[in-house]
Amino acid sequence: MTTVQFNDVIDVNPKETIKKGALSKKLPMDGVETFTKYIKAYEITKFTGGVKFRNGDTLMARITPSLENGKTAYVDTLHQGEVAVGSTEFLVFRPKKDIILNEYIYYLATTPEFRDLAIKSMTGTSGRQRVQTDLLLGYEFNLPSLDTQRKIITLLDGMDSKIKLNKGINDNLAA
Repeated sequence: MTTVQFNDVIDVNPKETIKKGALSKKLPMDGVETFTKYIKAYEITKFTGGVKFRNGDTLMARITPSLENGKTAYVDTLHQGEVAVGSTEFLVFRPKKDIILNEYIYYLATTPEFRDLAIKSMTGTSGRQRVQTDLLLGYEFNLPSLDTQRKIITLLDGMDSKIKLNKGINDNLAA
């Protein structure tokens, strides 16, 4: 296991391009379910701005109360090579190096330690507080080997799949 700094292995809000006025998928904040990794729905709109992301990226809300409510998602629903846009109130995380797996970043971003750091870093007026990205960049964590990351992802993905299945059953029962 190696101790690394967030900024050394993860890009925050990496550059992507969508032509102004082009139709694209847009992810509003309410398109992310609370405390699950899944994206509920996109809207199709003309691109006017926002954070851009692609499959394999992790999105984390940077504004109150969305961050506290667990708005963090793993993007895996786009077409190959497709770039989508989200609310400017999301932070986008992507691996810089091939020593950290995309999905591992999602699970890192949902750990209590990382979430607490993000929440405690918030500044601004009471109703519009936002995460100070600079504090996240300096976050140090123990990074396991790629093999161990894969094992962790397999275990946690299995749990996430069961949660999604149970939620679907509960939603059907409520309908």
